[in-house]
Amino acid sequence: MGKEVRKVPMKVVTRWLMDGMQKLNTREIILPPACRTLLILSAFVVFCLALSGCDVSGDSPGGIAPSQGNTGQDVRRQENGRSALPQEESHNSRLPRIVAFGDSLTAGLGVASTEAYPGQLAQRLHEQGFEYEVINAGVSGETSAGGLRRVDWILKNHPTLVILELGVNDGLRGKPLQETYENLSAIIEQLKSEGVRVVLAGMRLPLNYGDDYTQEFSALYERLANEYGVPFIPFFLEGVATHHHLNQGDGIHPTAEGYSIVMENVWGILQPILKELALEDSEKIIAPLSRERRATTS
Repeated sequence: MGKEVRKVPMKVVTRWLMDGMQKLNTREIILPPACRTLLILSAFVVFCLALSGCDVSGDSPGGIAPSQGNTGQDVRRQENGRSALPQEESHNSRLPRIVAFGDSLTAGLGVASTEAYPGQLAQRLHEQGFEYEVINAGVSGETSAGGLRRVDWILKNHPTLVILELGVNDGLRGKPLQETYENLSAIIEQLKSEGVRVVLAGMRLPLNYGDDYTQEFSALYERLANEYGVPFIPFFLEGVATHHHLNQGDGIHPTAEGYSIVMENVWGILQPILKELALEDSEKIIAPLSRERRATTS
């Protein structure tokens, strides 16, 4: 076995560099200009990292975090508004996984992770006796193109089912609808090719984007659902959008109460699928036993 590498806190490294520079100045030690510049730059970089709270040892992409009942992790926000959720070894790594794959509406911008719909879904699954791990793979500001680039990482989590909620940021930015359609189509194809069940969440745009654009935008989700034969949530924010008391100050992102309604929208489509999966699993167990019983009686 190799020796365990001890992690030194960033603040300690920063203090060590600063003390070293002070000692050099006190003793009037003259360094070559290049060495002094390098030392100063090193101290500055480490100091900035310490202030920002960065973990230089981390190598997993943001936007992935397990939600297990009430044990979900709080979302850390970066300055660019994207969620930075730490990837940790799950205590329930042997459970089948449901991945909530989306943007800030999935990530739960502005609420605790247990209040976002993936956290509430994890709690509902536990209450109903469905043994699944829910992974919140929401990233604030994500577009369909960004989601397409993340599919390989999503698949590395070996999901049984993915709830796909993407595309609204494309619409809000006025992107060509064909581009959004092709990206979502590619995401669904890649997931299904790996045997992953997909639930597609439909989205709508404010009416001020024009009748033609908003109608065609909403229609592309139904078109995708029909073409790929995937379960479809007609409108992810049904019962929440335009209700001011269910949304935060920006009028876009739900409050914890609003997310309770979103979770019900998801649950109405998800529950029959979970029952179907449970039946399939039981048949896989019963069929070999039946064959074995017939073999012993013959």
